[in-house]
This record gives sequence, C-alpha cells and structure tokens, in this order.
Amino acid sequence: MYAILDIETTGGQYNEEGITEIAIYRFDGHEVVDQFSSLVNPERPIQPYVAKLTGINANMLRRAPKFYEVAKRVIEITQDCTIVAHNASFDRRILATEFRRLGYNYERESLCTIELAKKLIPGLPSYSLGKLTKHLGIPMNNRHRAHGDAKATVSLFKLLLAKDREKEIISKSVKENTQNSIKSKHLELIENAPTDLGVYYIYNQAKRIIYIGRGKNIKKKLTQHFTYDNNKSKRLQAEVASVAYEKTGSQLIALIKESEEIIKTKPLYNRRTRKRLYSHQLASTVNEEGYTQLKIEKADGRKRALMTFSNYPQAEAWLTAFVHENDLHQNKSNRQKRNVDKAKKECPEAYNQRLREAFSAQSIFEKDLLLIDRGRTIEERSLIWIANGKVKGYGFYDLNHQITNPDILKNIVSPIVDVQNATHIIQKHIQTHNVLKIVNLNSKPAD
Repeated sequence: MYAILDIETTGGQYNEEGITEIAIYRFDGHEVVDQFSSLVNPERPIQPYVAKLTGINANMLRRAPKFYEVAKRVIEITQDCTIVAHNASFDRRILATEFRRLGYNYERESLCTIELAKKLIPGLPSYSLGKLTKHLGIPMNNRHRAHGDAKATVSLFKLLLAKDREKEIISKSVKENTQNSIKSKHLELIENAPTDLGVYYIYNQAKRIIYIGRGKNIKKKLTQHFTYDNNKSKRLQAEVASVAYEKTGSQLIALIKESEEIIKTKPLYNRRTRKRLYSHQLASTVNEEGYTQLKIEKADGRKRALMTFSNYPQAEAWLTAFVHENDLHQNKSNRQKRNVDKAKKECPEAYNQRLREAFSAQSIFEKDLLLIDRGRTIEERSLIWIANGKVKGYGFYDLNHQITNPDILKNIVSPIVDVQNATHIIQKHIQTHNVLKIVNLNSKPAD
C-alpha cells in the first residue's frame, strides 16, 4: 500500500517551515482507495515568493485547521503505507518536523518518483514534476497546489510501476507473511487477491519472485495454485511467502506482460514458459524466374519472420488457405502451376505486387499502429505501439492523455525484450479476439 502525497509550505529557514496545504492519496498499486486534502494554518508567515508561486496567501489560511487538527487523519491514511512523493526526502522531512513539534515520532518508508523516473526513464532533459508530466503526456492541473501535484504524482507512479521490469518497487513494499499456519497463510493470500484480469507474482521468504502467472480472475488462479496436489504446486505452496499482482484490463497486455517478465526475471517455477512460444515461421525467397515464393521454416530468432506459428500443422494450414484465397498459384506444386500457366501467364512484377498487397492486408505489422484496448480502470486505456513493422512497447494512458506523439509514446511504453515472442502473441491473439480500436499513426484514427 502506498500513500502518494504532496505538501506545500511557507518556505523559510531549514526545519522552520510550516505546512500550508497537504494532499494524500492512499493507493493500493492499482487504484486510489482513500484520499485527503486540506489547507493548513501554519501559524507562521508565508514567504512572498512562495505565496506568488502557489497562490496560497495568509487570508486563505486564517480559518484553515492547524496541523494538530489534521494530524490524526494523516496518521490514519498513511498507516502501513510506503510514502511516495516527488522529492520524497523533502515531504518526509516536513511531515516528521510537524509531528516532532507535537511530540510524536512519525516514521514511514518512502519512495521518490524523481529517483525512480531517472532510473526507469533515463535521458530526459528535466525531472521536475511539471516538465516530466509534459514529457509523458500526463494531464497537469493546479500546478504547485498540493492536490494537483499529488494527483499528477499518482498518474506518474502508476506509469513507473508499469515500467518497472525488475519489480524493484513492488519488492520493496512486499511485506513478509508472518502467519504460522501455511494453510491460513494461503487462505489470506487468496482472500486478498482481486477477481480482476491481470498478472500475479509469487514471492518466497527472500522476496524473490519464484512464479509469474496471469489469469482472467487472479483469485481463482491462486486458489488453483494453493489447492492442486501435483509436485510443482506442493513445492510452490511450501515456498510462497507473499503475492503481488498487477491488473491489466486487457487480456492481450496480460499475455505480453507475463511473457516479457518471465523472460526478464526467470522465476524458478516458470521453466517451461521461458522458451520461445513458436516453433515455425514464414519466410520468402525469389526463384530463378523472379517470382516471390513463401515457405515455412523452423523458427530462427536471428531472422526476421514474416509470421510465426505455434507448430508446423498450423503454419501449413495458414499458408494453404492464404494461397487459395488470393490465387497465388506460384506457391502451388509444379503440376498445378503448369496447368494454370497454360490459361494465364502473369509476369513476376504483377504477381509479386499482388502477393505484397495480400500479405499486407493480412498483417498489422506492415503499418505504424497503436492497438488500443481496455485499461485497468474506466478512465484508462492500454496500448501496444507498432512502428516500422516492429513491436516497440506496451503501456497504459489516461483518456485525457495525448498519445500519438512518438516522443510521448517512447516515454510511456515499456520496451519489448523479445520482439518475436511479442509479435507472435499479438498475431495469435488478434486472429480470434478484437481490440477496442486500432489507430493508424500515418492517417486518421480508425475503429
């Protein structure tokens, strides 16, 4: 659990500042579950430059509650939370100072979104909250007011969580389960799990991820893990200490996220799913007469595949149907081709052009696209960015974000580790499932 907050102060000498406004969003890693915002009478003057910057003046604060009147609410909403703030050391120091004046020792673990952003999104010209949110396409209202800055920090932190491939943020906040009974521990883990679609991470006592899975209903999947009687499940049940999870909203994002993070993290009990998801691929050659011919070959990660297939029968069935539907006789047997050639002789250039057009119509990877699908909340959408025929990354964005700018896309998506695997997952998924919308980046959006 996180307490994402922002504080405005009077300014002045170090450790003599007072709080003028505070905003806190209690965030469970997926959504805001509680919030608090209030002006605060600092009982000391505001520096003129601060009043000009924030718009908060002495008249506004005259009837505002003093800090001791809101202190209990601050303690309650941040209980058992990691403090998250932009320049967290400042906000944590200010809070500790105010509580110390009341004779209370206030201590919380903290995460700084400046430090996280520098690590997860390196190379930006500035990491100030205003410029960072602009780079990432995050809407920003009421800048330099606590509620506006804290709300923007929530959006920023959600994006950083999605880009945290090593799961360092989650790992830092994972609490070790201290239940003595394994059975009661499992019941508690199941009880606390959501019924949402997403990816889940099973940790051992050393806070290492030992298994990554996905499910349309995370609670149901965990119930299966903790009740199955096979050897793998028994070992997992013996080692599990805690579970973290990430909602995705989109089945396609869950598939990609699971695959990518297994490749990156290599959990102990995901050995089988570390391998490539496809065994055969589609390639092309040009024969002596200049005709392009499609062929099926064994998967080779060193070559760029036109399409990938889970097995040979699947590949053969697809190619047979493709050739028949598009009348691509050059791919038929010599006997069949001779019979056709008697009736009609097509020049290589015309034939190759027909083949290219037919294949382009079949493959989304011939275009620059955004695949838009459901997000984790109703105010959010997920996206997959395809550029120059290559999967660039996946991520989430607020409906108010401007996302078609490549510079913004580059910053908000998580880059793909295994492009061929991700390409295969997308190809296979969209053959049988729809996404909400496909946006052609070279033209107007299209449904």
